[in-house]
Amino acid sequence: MKPTPNSGISDIAPYVGGKSTAKPGVKVIKLSSNETPLGASPEAIAAYLEAAKTLHRYPDGSAQKLREAIGEVYNLPAEQIICGAGSDELIGLLVHAYVSAGDEVLISQHGFLMYKIYAQSVGAKVVSAPEKDMKTDVDALLAHVTSKTKIVFVANPNNPTGSYISASEMKRLRAGLPENIILAIDGAYTEYSTKEDYTDGSELVAGSENTVILRTFSKIYGLPSIRIGWMYAPAPICDVINRIRGPFNVSTPAIMAAAAAVRDTEFTKNAKEFNNKWLAWMDTELKKLGLKPYPSIGNFLLVQFPSGKHSSSNANAYLMERGLIVREVANYGLPDCLRITIGLEEDNRAMISTLKEFLQ
Repeated sequence: MKPTPNSGISDIAPYVGGKSTAKPGVKVIKLSSNETPLGASPEAIAAYLEAAKTLHRYPDGSAQKLREAIGEVYNLPAEQIICGAGSDELIGLLVHAYVSAGDEVLISQHGFLMYKIYAQSVGAKVVSAPEKDMKTDVDALLAHVTSKTKIVFVANPNNPTGSYISASEMKRLRAGLPENIILAIDGAYTEYSTKEDYTDGSELVAGSENTVILRTFSKIYGLPSIRIGWMYAPAPICDVINRIRGPFNVSTPAIMAAAAAVRDTEFTKNAKEFNNKWLAWMDTELKKLGLKPYPSIGNFLLVQFPSGKHSSSNANAYLMERGLIVREVANYGLPDCLRITIGLEEDNRAMISTLKEFLQ
């Protein structure tokens, strides 16, 4: 007999990342993975290279230097920060620590797919609350809470829609949830937001024992290849997660590069300004073409295409033939849409020009 995986594992649809290759021999413009086109801070790159001198040593298991850097920049207590191999690992650790077979994990309709995958991996049921106008609906989430709900995941801003809910709505959601349910606020795109009514949720963590925020260095900081993220959580949750995470779950190069990146606030500020300029430009140009980009405060736009010959699938094929790679989002329940990352100026202009040709 061959080994048999735990119940439900074989039913999981593996996560598929954004494509990186197009037609052989064609120059690739990759706008499929919400990567920053500006790369990483020069200070982060220098710190990464310096760390190469100590590759024969184990990393600091507590990632103290990175936790201290995050704490200084975001004004948070370093002892309540945990670092992980991307925020993905921390999502998984939360699920494995607090969710069992038969429990429920509650997500929004178009929420990040890894919430579902981690929940299924422990035999939990995934409950999806409908959204309103591609936006997390607090009332719908609260209506789907049951005695079996253990964690509510809310991406804010959300991927792939780009939408967000306000600070008051997030506070209302927390207040409406029973105290035994964890509210996990995933802020992978927090640094891009310019909205005055937006919150990353840190004030909710400080005032409760059942709220956590998750962040990543894969987006505005430009460090996805080294897999580094962090979580700010109440002390009791930190204690639980530290008991089950790997003792050396993040590498020394990742710790040092991320610490330098978070402290290079000028680089981050410039990256944010660049994105917001071209996000607005791309939104305007897509509308001129008769397409429907949804409002976004991230570094991407979810774009709805018409049916028929100008459908999203035909548009994707046309773009791929010409080396422009975007993200199909049918697996998020959005078969008529494509998600387009904001790139360099020449990439953005190439995208609009090619779509214009396609739509003629």
